[in-house]
Amino acid sequence: MIWAQQIVTYILSFLPITDKKEAALVNRIWYFAARDSLCQDNIVYNIPVSSTSLSAIASLGRSRVCCISLPNLDSSTISRDVIKYVAHYLGPHLQSLSLRGSSLTEASFMTLVFACHCLSSLDLSSCNSLFMSGTLLSKPETMPQAQKALAYLQELNLSGLRYLSDLSFNRLVSCMPHLTKLSLARCHITFEFDPYHGSSHYNSSCILSFRNLQCFLKEQASSLQALDLSGTSITAQAMKSLVQIEKLHLQELVLQNCQDLTNEAVSFLCKHQPSLTLLDISSCSELSDQAVLAVSTSLQALQNLRLGKIHRLTDGAFEHFGQLRSLQNLDISECSLVSGNKLVKAFSHPELQPKLASLSFAFCSLLRDSSVLSLARTLSSSLRVLDLSSCVSLTNMSIQAISSHFTHLMVLRMAWCRELTDWGLLGIEEPQQAPDCGREVICFPELRRLSLSLVHEITDSSLVAIARGCRNLEHLSLSHCGNLTDGGFMEAASYLRRLQRLNISGCNQLTYQTLLAIGKECTQLKNLDVSMCSGIRVADIKLFQAQLPLQTCIQSHFAGGADLFLTL
Repeated sequence: MIWAQQIVTYILSFLPITDKKEAALVNRIWYFAARDSLCQDNIVYNIPVSSTSLSAIASLGRSRVCCISLPNLDSSTISRDVIKYVAHYLGPHLQSLSLRGSSLTEASFMTLVFACHCLSSLDLSSCNSLFMSGTLLSKPETMPQAQKALAYLQELNLSGLRYLSDLSFNRLVSCMPHLTKLSLARCHITFEFDPYHGSSHYNSSCILSFRNLQCFLKEQASSLQALDLSGTSITAQAMKSLVQIEKLHLQELVLQNCQDLTNEAVSFLCKHQPSLTLLDISSCSELSDQAVLAVSTSLQALQNLRLGKIHRLTDGAFEHFGQLRSLQNLDISECSLVSGNKLVKAFSHPELQPKLASLSFAFCSLLRDSSVLSLARTLSSSLRVLDLSSCVSLTNMSIQAISSHFTHLMVLRMAWCRELTDWGLLGIEEPQQAPDCGREVICFPELRRLSLSLVHEITDSSLVAIARGCRNLEHLSLSHCGNLTDGGFMEAASYLRRLQRLNISGCNQLTYQTLLAIGKECTQLKNLDVSMCSGIRVADIKLFQAQLPLQTCIQSHFAGGADLFLTL
């Protein structure tokens, strides 16, 4: 389930480690992961390039860890040592390997990859040093080993590569006969200029041409399921050629920020790739309602649709949205001309049973309370993630509708909904009522993430109500909520026992007393942001760090007037 992947609570007690220093290091490796992820029920470990990592790598090997990230490799001696340890201890059972942004040499790359015979996912994004010379896998004696190591690879990420050429691309993918997912996002691909006039007998050592990519797609059409060409200059003509490749039946296509993509090209895409379950055309500035109308009438199997930052989009685009009966995730954030009226009408169709689980209206300033109320009634049984950040026209009526209908929400974001007040969060209809007369509407037993940052009017009363009604919260963001005080956190902390991440940056009334309450009650805390909290001194943070688990990170830029970043 996607929701299980969003929030991971993981205890490392199963590791066969007896040395305290080694255990602390493993905890740090776990924390430093760019994000908590699942890879076949395993955490993705982000391993620092450090001599102190070597013993931890050996321990991870005994636990048969199969998903790792090595983002900072270079040509140094310690990097080579880390690679040797990973190859020896983790290589035989490694399934997912990310080298994102590393500056490693070809020799180091081969040492690492040749030791991995079970790889199913390889991330080489922004590894420009590996491709700069253009000689990767050019030696005949290296190909058999590469073919053996990469024979079962299914996912390849080459995004952000400046020096990828026809020759280096062909040598690499020729070792991967079962590739199902390919990312070439932000790669320099030539779509219009073809100096070889379509010749299939010449492959460039300098550029990656669409002609060459097209040849690859034809060869692997029957197996390839997902393609990412985000940030490329793909033309309408190139798109038409791509989607008509025989036996190519894509399930996922990501075209984010493709500035030359046209409505006509999207319509053609929808006609020839009707089996798509995920489509991302966000930030494509030339698109308008016509493109989305084509999507809703042609892609009946669509489950995930991202339309964010299409600034020409209006409510008319959602006229036939009711036909997308399998849709589960929809992102229309930063579509400033969309009010949601037509979308509400589409989802309210009597024959439609909405399956929508995630919806983002972030930065849609035209969204009104009436639309939120209608959506709440229609999607009450299915929705789990709702993002209404910076929907500045929403009032307390929206939060009351959400609380009444979306009882199974797991993620709620209403940052910078500046009209929200305590009265709405506490369920009090009139400000004249005493707080004790209200109904605490913030009650989401399954809620894991809540963002109310920049909602200036909320006070301690709302904080305590949130803590009482949402006791499973793991991520809470209250940055720049200037009315919150120590008293609120001292009362609320005991209800937030599962909290892992807390952002209270810019809350200037908070002092060391808040830190004490958090440290005492929130024992699972892993990330705390107290940046720009003028009432919390650097000395307070140093004193507080002794209470915290080793894997906790404190961000405290300009706390108490100083600039400090502590990682414990």
